[in-house]
Amino acid sequence: MGSRDLSLVLLPGMMCDARLFAPQVEEIGAYIPVSVADFTTQSTIADMAKSVLANAPETFALAGLSMGGIVAMEVLRQAPERITHLALLDTNPLAETDKVKAGRAPQIARAKGRELAAMMADTFIPRYHGVEECHLVSSVAMDMALDLGPLVFAQQSVALRDRPDQTEALKAYQPRTLILYGSEDKLCPPSRHELMADLMPHATVVRIDGAGHIPTLETPEVVNAALRNWLEI
Repeated sequence: MGSRDLSLVLLPGMMCDARLFAPQVEEIGAYIPVSVADFTTQSTIADMAKSVLANAPETFALAGLSMGGIVAMEVLRQAPERITHLALLDTNPLAETDKVKAGRAPQIARAKGRELAAMMADTFIPRYHGVEECHLVSSVAMDMALDLGPLVFAQQSVALRDRPDQTEALKAYQPRTLILYGSEDKLCPPSRHELMADLMPHATVVRIDGAGHIPTLETPEVVNAALRNWLEI
């Protein structure tokens, strides 16, 4: 498949939108069509995946970060024949642990109690950074979260809480695959990416030393180079 026949669909993480991928849309979009999915109306990972498939070209390259990677795995489970390339960025193929599940309800209550900004500042954004705090990550993450709001927070929290294990879907996929992550990711640690690499031994693995959970904004040049190599453009 030549680059003229290729398009890329990007899947954002929890409480994120197209701003998560602004550097990638700008650079990769100069070579092939690029779109970013909208996950503001669905409350299950399966429905998010169905929305991606309903709006994507017949075949396409697929890349997702964090929750977006989880949705990408569900897209893969539902329609593997439509995905020409797969990139999993700072994500997790496993079902949610009981400990994390138990924290969802209090977080939803805080969001609905007008504490979304405070919770992003004290609970979420500090865990996005790598070795050094990235002010761009902090600023963009807060802006995206506040624009999406408490209802989306609740819907996406439930979707993540109830997600299935996707290890079997990964084992079965053989086309061109990229696994990329920050070495200091506190939400989706290196062990999760090492597991995915074991499940998909054909994948190219890119570990960004010092980066955290959102390398698309923290280290965009490294991410863009990896994506262009993966897409061969």
